[in-house]
Amino acid sequence: MKILLLTDGITPFKLGGMQKHSANLAKYLTLAGVEITLVHCVAQEKEIPSDDEVNESLFSSQQKLNKIIGLKFPSMGKAPGHYLKESYRYSEMVFEKVKDELDSYDFIYGKGFSAWKLLQKKSKGMKMAPIGVKFHGYEMFQKPPSFRAKIEQLFLRKPVKWNTLNSDFVFSYGAKITELIRELGVGDDKIISIPSGIDNAWIRQSKLKVNSPIRFVFLGRYERRKGVEELNDILNDIIENNEFEFHFIGPIPKDKQIASKKIVYHGVMQDKEKLTRLLDDADVLVCPSHSEGMPNVILEGMSRGMAVIATDVGAVQLLVSEKVGVLLKEIDKEELKQAILSLSNLEPGKLLEMKINSLELVSNAFKWERIAEQLIDKVKEVIND
Repeated sequence: MKILLLTDGITPFKLGGMQKHSANLAKYLTLAGVEITLVHCVAQEKEIPSDDEVNESLFSSQQKLNKIIGLKFPSMGKAPGHYLKESYRYSEMVFEKVKDELDSYDFIYGKGFSAWKLLQKKSKGMKMAPIGVKFHGYEMFQKPPSFRAKIEQLFLRKPVKWNTLNSDFVFSYGAKITELIRELGVGDDKIISIPSGIDNAWIRQSKLKVNSPIRFVFLGRYERRKGVEELNDILNDIIENNEFEFHFIGPIPKDKQIASKKIVYHGVMQDKEKLTRLLDDADVLVCPSHSEGMPNVILEGMSRGMAVIATDVGAVQLLVSEKVGVLLKEIDKEELKQAILSLSNLEPGKLLEMKINSLELVSNAFKWERIAEQLIDKVKEVIND
């Protein structure tokens, strides 16, 4: 089977959860025997990596992608709507690179807006393979954390809906994301539900333990929808009078940091060994987001044996339940505070059980090898109908 994989970047050449998902798609579909032609991009100021550099970043063996096309993502200033203009232009660049080989693919997988121009051409009668699009969490249709975020969402909704409705198939992580896609008018026969996964190398092998005092972790960048402001309000209220530690991993601005000996700011941590050691020495991951897809940080935390406190957004409910931590209905500061206090005071044996359940769930159901096989089976079904 030959798949054309279109994406707006892959790690480590472009950072982000969607880029990590793209890299794993390319890697594990190839390892499963699929011939992947990858179209990816880097920022304007970056050098496009060579084919060897891309393959070396994905594979530890001599395995290679079938073909790699690297581009630079357009830059059109900062005027309102610039991201949409850049995304459409990128889709035009993608089309120009692949238009002469479209009849050689069995399926086209388009991340975000990368297949926009292809979808336009197909809607006007151009022959090509079935196109499946993926907008990950459809965050632009989830509840916004602020008025500014609401305005930004409104810019994105119409083009996202157009791309979604004009594709042959739509990829979903499942749960609430599938509900959002249905609400846009997509029938169940066009929705392909496939969860995200975790690289086998992330799965913890060492024995689990519970710390005293309990160690909580927030892993991610400072962004309004990630719930850091609500979390800061809670920590300011409870940190000094309760026995637990809190660790922030990621670029948290100085003016958003709390001065307390019980709170540690580690900054950006790109060294995987250092990151896994820190997660291994912690107990609970806190992910109080207003909107999400299926967060890599939760998969990574669970793969290291962490209990989780998270909000029920996107496809988070497929990962988090009372067996592995606390699933909050929504961002509510009082509920989040009580969840943190509850786990910080939980009997160690019960917290250890949550940590064990967390590791076992990811190990049994969310490894990328298994996810790739599920995706291949689904694609074979739709192209053979």
